[in-house]
Amino acid sequence: MATVVLQARGLEKTYRVGEIDIHALRGVDFELSDGEFVVLLGPSGSGKSTLLNILGGLDVPTRGTVHFLDHDLTVANDAALTRYRREHVGFVFQFYNLIPSLTARENVALVTDIADNPMKPEEALALVGLSTRLDHFPSQLSGGEQQRVAIARAIVKRPALLLCDEPTGALDAETGRLVLQAIDRVNRELHTTTAVITHNAPIASMADRVIRLQDGQIGQQTVNATKKRPEELTW
Repeated sequence: MATVVLQARGLEKTYRVGEIDIHALRGVDFELSDGEFVVLLGPSGSGKSTLLNILGGLDVPTRGTVHFLDHDLTVANDAALTRYRREHVGFVFQFYNLIPSLTARENVALVTDIADNPMKPEEALALVGLSTRLDHFPSQLSGGEQQRVAIARAIVKRPALLLCDEPTGALDAETGRLVLQAIDRVNRELHTTTAVITHNAPIASMADRVIRLQDGQIGQQTVNATKKRPEELTW
């Protein structure tokens, strides 16, 4: 049995907007096993991003518990959550958030200063297929290349978890495949436990397990007996 590295139980998240309570999560149970590739599928407003932010230590639940291995993140203070994010979690978002005045190599190298055992920036960029673009600035890169730089930046510190929020949301289908190939390679070659949230149903076929969210609750869960590679996906 694979080791469970991340486990959430009874997660609830409520936001107060004026006089109205918005229930983003309603009693969610969730876990990720070592090396697993999971896709969280659901429409906008289903609670996907809220769940990912809590799992990554960017937000805290209103109720419920989150454990990373033997660490209870629910009782962690801000400093402990910052340490958790720095040491164990790589994030990839829909928008790349690269520093325009730095090259691809320099954008990735920024993270190595706060990591205990980082790769060389060149290694991380090679892993996402950008060995020939090391010294290019973001303005000289396509959208897909910028997203792959963002993936390299997320993985250069060798995180236990890679959490991706709509990583292909701003890309066309062909460019999205290249980004998904990079994420898939990181999962397979580095054995990085990976969760990708999306509303794009075809992406689900490349996951080990698919979890569908609706109205802040987890519905159907599916195990893929035969996974597809990103290049086999059709939009």
